[in-house]
Amino acid sequence: MKIILKSCLLLLTVAACSSENGRESDPSTRKPEPTYTLIFLDKSRSVNENKTFVTQKYQQAINDIVEQNIHTKGDKLEVYLIHENTSKARALSLTTRSELEVADNANATDQEAAQTAFDLSLGREKAAIRQRVLQQLATPNHSASGKETDIQASLPVIARANESGAAVKIYYLSDMVESVYRAGRRDFHKTPPKDNAQAETWAKADAEKLKQYTIGSPDITMILPFEPNASVKQNNPAVTQYWQTLFQELGAGNVEEQ
Repeated sequence: MKIILKSCLLLLTVAACSSENGRESDPSTRKPEPTYTLIFLDKSRSVNENKTFVTQKYQQAINDIVEQNIHTKGDKLEVYLIHENTSKARALSLTTRSELEVADNANATDQEAAQTAFDLSLGREKAAIRQRVLQQLATPNHSASGKETDIQASLPVIARANESGAAVKIYYLSDMVESVYRAGRRDFHKTPPKDNAQAETWAKADAEKLKQYTIGSPDITMILPFEPNASVKQNNPAVTQYWQTLFQELGAGNVEEQ
């Protein structure tokens, strides 16, 4: 009888543990992982944000970025301005506070009420975040820092974000025309890559010098300010090829151009 009783207790214990593990592995009970979003907003003189096409495209891009990446407590969004001193140009750092709180024994009515309260709170936060990023878009840069475009300086910023352990998403609202006057740096206004082959060669050589930055494997999106009928001189495909190759050489995940 004792043996039977012990066996029953053991089976009940195993069943309880299995049930608990099942709840932990159930996707519906797991909280979503926070997302760390970095927006690099070009404030150099080569990007005309006052142009109607650029304004509309970038406003829509910002709306989409907030909608796609702000979902849960701990989601972080930072805005850096691209110019001569990009790595020190953090303009915004915002973290979501809204949290879905539902008691384990909550009934369907309580669950629905908690979800509604969370959705309203998150909606307000999204609207506030969106508005503050749009304010940065609309703010002109009249300082001397706009003379240069140091996109490469975004890499240490990405590396720091990678250390957070969150899923990192990167967005460049820029023409991606690197233009730094210092020795050993690229100035694509003066000397752009002549074709994709040269762009890839330059990017691989530069990546070797930049291996110190552990950027992880973030998704990177380059949102360019060019109209569909822009000429090759305006929207040089070799320039974006350079960045696609450089980011991929440094370990980035999906790299796309819009």
